Formats: sequence, structure tokens, C-alpha cells
Amino acid sequence: MREMKDSGIEWIGQIPVNWKIVPFMIFLDNIVNAIVDGPFGSDMKNEEYVDDGVPVIQLGAIKECWMDFSKMHFITNEKADTLKRHNAYPKDIAIAKMMPAGKACEIPDTYTRYVVSADVIKASISNEYIRKYIIYALNSCATVQAEIESQGSTRSRVNIEKVKRFKLPCPVQDDIKQIIIYLDKKCAEIDSAISDIQSQIEALEEYKRSVITEAVTKGLDPDVELRDSGVQWIGKMPVHWDCQRGKYILRYVQKPVRDDDGVITCFRDGEVTLRSNRREEGFTIADKEIGYQGIDVGDLVVHGMDGFAGAIGISDSRGKASPVLNVLDTEQNKRYIMYYLRSMAYNDVFVALATGIRVRSCDLRWNKLAELLYPLPPVEEQKAIVEHIDSVLERTNAIIAEKKQQIETIEEYKKSLIFEYVTGKKEI
Repeated sequence: MREMKDSGIEWIGQIPVNWKIVPFMIFLDNIVNAIVDGPFGSDMKNEEYVDDGVPVIQLGAIKECWMDFSKMHFITNEKADTLKRHNAYPKDIAIAKMMPAGKACEIPDTYTRYVVSADVIKASISNEYIRKYIIYALNSCATVQAEIESQGSTRSRVNIEKVKRFKLPCPVQDDIKQIIIYLDKKCAEIDSAISDIQSQIEALEEYKRSVITEAVTKGLDPDVELRDSGVQWIGKMPVHWDCQRGKYILRYVQKPVRDDDGVITCFRDGEVTLRSNRREEGFTIADKEIGYQGIDVGDLVVHGMDGFAGAIGISDSRGKASPVLNVLDTEQNKRYIMYYLRSMAYNDVFVALATGIRVRSCDLRWNKLAELLYPLPPVEEQKAIVEHIDSVLERTNAIIAEKKQQIETIEEYKKSLIFEYVTGKKEI
């Protein structure tokens, strides 16, 4: 058992006697702009983004120990040249300035240079093992994030001066190398296990979608006689089903707003509920509620811009919403209509039918919903289909929730493992 001493830092606790406590800036390369944050928003505007060029590292791209390129924006090389102070390069560290503050990853060599946005700090540390050690340390404990956040702001934000002075345990060189080799191996094994579980979740989500699509277009009887529906995305349907346009079976309704109504949001997972039931952060709050409408419990709601992604559901709350939400009534089973519309979303039918597509949305207003063709089983059969789908989804969602809990448990174990080794409480 190695001899330990008090580090004098609450979040670190004890460290080996031959380790030191040093400020973050000690690890930085001796170069100009070794640690900088991004430019003010006015220096890099959204309208300056282009399809290709120099990637901009934004807050959402920074994951724990890796970088997400799925939603990367770009600026021209000429624009990047005007922001040289904020340029970053492969092997630099990117640190998130906002929640979860302090999260960090190494910038990969996918591109030759990058520019960091206003909510990101880049730090240059050329020594590979020290760089990886710092990244592990920053991601190891929520207290790390609290220590480097600025105070007095409505949104938690990392203070770059605090980052420079932030104190970290510093092992001897041989210990750093051994720690990194060990953590790289163990974390790769853990990440592989998480990836396997995530693949299982994705397969279950796909299964749910296939069950919905099969039930709302083919019914529940595998031996039923089928006929051509005349609709490409439906294909064949039971011979006794009807097929009608939305304007003949749906009603577009607009209800008055009450003084005590809260704001309702239709989320992409299909939940329609008061915004306060989920979260308040990340929403744009309207200065004037022009055209707002009332929504009652049980109303069928289709999001006019996010419906293509599955934002279609039955409201569980009374409240108000912007006119971007289509509120519909029908004599048919509302949940059956909901599931049918969701099946179209899951199969990218709305995207295929769109005449003009904006980034991450396509228009799905009443005039389009009214002209769509809907397969219509008898109402009693609609009820049976809905009960079947609800039952399958309930069981499958329970399995998915269990697997997500497994991932959370594994991730907590990973974080704990990293913390124990970067603070020297466990020895290789």
C-alpha cells in the first residue's frame, strides 16, 4: 500500500506522497495563445457558416474524451484567418465553458485546423501522456466542473482564468504514463460494453417502429386478405379497410387561451405536455404570444416543423401553444391516427413529400395533413391495433429503460475508476 498525504484540495482528497499539486497552466506549452477561448458571437455569426471549410468546435461537439462531428458547422479559410487567435489544431484540448462545464476532449486530426466558438476553450499541451491525463482528470468528477465555473451568472460558465489557476494532482512522469496506458485500455473495454448496449437499444427502437408501421398498415391478422391501397408508403392493406384524405376525417381546431394556461410543447419523442413538466432550459421564450391557442387533455397534436421527426402525440395537459402546433379532432381513434402519422415520420415519408426542406425540419401544416391519405380500419379494429401497439411499446420501453440504467451505471463506474487513478488512490 503506497504512502498517502492530504492534497489540501477537497475534491482531490489524499494523493501519493511523491505527487504534487500544481495549477493547470503549468502543463501548457510555452507558446502564444496556449490557452484561449472563442470569439464573441458578433465576430462569428451564424450566417457566415458554409457547407465546407474550417470546422467550428461548438459546445455540443465536446463529449467526455471524444468529439462529435455529426452537427459540425464550418467557416471559410479566409474567415478563419481573421480569427487566428481562436484557431485550434489536432492534439489540442477542447474544454466546454458551459454545462456540463469543464467537460474536455482531445481535438482529433480529422481536419488540419479548427476554430473554437465562444463557449469553448482550447489548450495546447504537446506531451501525449500529460494531455490525456489532463482530459481524464477534467472528466473525472463533477466537483472539477464546480471549481472552475464563474459565479453570479444566470448560466454556469467556465472562467478561463480559473482554468489556468485550477489545481490538479501531478504524478511523477512514470506514473502518468502507466496511468494513461491502463485507463486507455480499461476505458476502451467499458466504451465497447456501452456501445453494445446502445446497439441493443437502437435495435429495440427500430423494433418499436416496425411494430407500429406493420399494425397501422396491415392490421393484426396475418392471414387477412390484402389489396393494393394505391398509396406508395402504405402498400397493400386489408381488403375491408377504407382509405380517405385527412380533410374528410380530421378537424383542425383552434381553442381560446385561458389566463392560467401554461405553455405546452410537442417533443420529438411524441410527448405533448406542459413545458414545465420536462424542462425550461434551451427554449426560446416568445416576447408576444401572437396566435397562441388552447390545448386540452386528449387533443391530437402534430408539430408543424418537427412532426417529420416524430413530434406527434396526444396531449396529457391543458395549456397553450404557438400556432406551429396543429390541434386536431376526429371521430376515428385518435391514437390510431397518431400512430399512423408517426409511422410516416419514422419512415421519412414527410421528408420525401416535402417540397422545401429547412435544416432539421420540414413544413407539416394543416393543409398538408388534410390532403394525406389515411388507411382506416373499422373503429373497433383501430382500438385493437392501438391496444396491441401500446402493449408492445410498454414492454419494450421497460427493457430500454433498464438498458439505459445499465449504461448510466457503467458510466458512473467509468468515472469513478478514472477518479481513483488520476488522484492516485489506486495504483497500477
